[in-house]
Amino acid sequence: MGRSFVYVILGGGVAAGYAALEFANKGVAHGELCIISDEPVAPYERPALSKGFLLPEAPARLPAFHTCVGVNEERLTPKWYKEHGIELILDTRVTSADVRRKTLVTAAGETISYKFLIIATGARAFKLEEFGVSGSDAENVCHLRDLADATRLVDLMQASTGGNAVVIGGGYIGMEVAASLVINKINVTMVFPEPHCIPRLFTPKIASFYEEFYKSKGVNFVKGTVLSSFVINPEGKVIGVNLKDGSYLPADLVVVGIGIRRNTSLFEGQLTLEKGGIKVNSMLQTSNSSVYAVGDVASFPVKAFGEIRRLEHVDAARKSARHAVSAIMEPDTTPEFDYLPFFYSRAFLFSWQFYGENLGEAVYFGDFSGTSFGAYWVHNGHLVGSFLEGGSKEEYEALAKATRLRPAIDDMSDLERQGLRFVVTLSQKQPVLPIVDVGSSTSLVVLEKPEYPWHAAAGVVAAASIAAFAYWYGRRRRRW
Repeated sequence: MGRSFVYVILGGGVAAGYAALEFANKGVAHGELCIISDEPVAPYERPALSKGFLLPEAPARLPAFHTCVGVNEERLTPKWYKEHGIELILDTRVTSADVRRKTLVTAAGETISYKFLIIATGARAFKLEEFGVSGSDAENVCHLRDLADATRLVDLMQASTGGNAVVIGGGYIGMEVAASLVINKINVTMVFPEPHCIPRLFTPKIASFYEEFYKSKGVNFVKGTVLSSFVINPEGKVIGVNLKDGSYLPADLVVVGIGIRRNTSLFEGQLTLEKGGIKVNSMLQTSNSSVYAVGDVASFPVKAFGEIRRLEHVDAARKSARHAVSAIMEPDTTPEFDYLPFFYSRAFLFSWQFYGENLGEAVYFGDFSGTSFGAYWVHNGHLVGSFLEGGSKEEYEALAKATRLRPAIDDMSDLERQGLRFVVTLSQKQPVLPIVDVGSSTSLVVLEKPEYPWHAAAGVVAAASIAAFAYWYGRRRRRW
């Protein structure tokens, strides 16, 4: 028993939806394409799970955030796939793959063959058991990676109003969930080993600004330690956590956000792996010419850095998926994938964007006591990264353009004096370059080697302002 398709997308996350739209735009014939997903629903904008989905009032629910509403394009409901002759094989787990024979085998024993395969399997959340701490299967311990996780978290939040929540991890999942818990009238303590939140992106100076704001909203930070054990009652419910520094925190709810592991096991030994992902070329093509990899699992050449990187980032997933489809359908006219790493968040009344990498010396500008400030990173005499809080659309575009240009910096003091004017002036002098889409919600550059689980926390702060989000969502202006 089996089925055969010309194109198969393995995975049902953000990348799958954007790849499907690109296939449709390029005229894929009915019956040629299928998506295989272990989730029971069509692809959706995963960042919505840690934002609108957790609203206490008027929460986001499907079909409102199916792809591709994240960039204000069509919303691909199950009806859309049917109308375009794209088969959705949902709630289906693939247990083995043979890239030489171009086949996939499902848990039910069905063989699905393809001519071209796009791997969009994403990643799964790390569990504490992988690092020697048991108890994460308790009824009130949550992760947040898919729709089922988010639904469970909502139920637990509703049952924990007025109680205590402990968030393990200081990355973007931890920060976003912490904000949502506070809005849901739950007392929140965040625990992480680093000296400040988001060390993979923020400097101590930038992190301090956001931490102080979170504290003003009631979030308590416990830094420099990690969870050592859960305290579980006879009914199997966590009632508290013990920390390595000897302290104890009561808990009605625990959220674990300590990073992710890429879903590459099906292809280990068959495709070349590098830097924690599946190595691809500038066309997103793997070591097997009929197989492409996109999104979280793809390690691809980043021209701006001159090396292979793997990016866990909704914007990267969207763009790499579309590029891979173009490379498959129009190989002679598709240029190399040239992606500028991009980070973005709205948090309460704040909104910031980051481009490039936080390597080298940071140069700050603006008023850190106000609502608009930023930083540049200079490495080996060149601007390699830039950050801005409270900018306009034009200023963010200038930031992206200048960072892509990697201009030489001769005088750091002058760069500090010029501040934002430096990139604005530079962008006006240069020809227009492609600008990274600023509609995505969160992002993460992943280090080349895994570190201790606490250091693997997915790392960009993007705690959502629930009130602000409700405004955007209610008026349909929100971009996931």
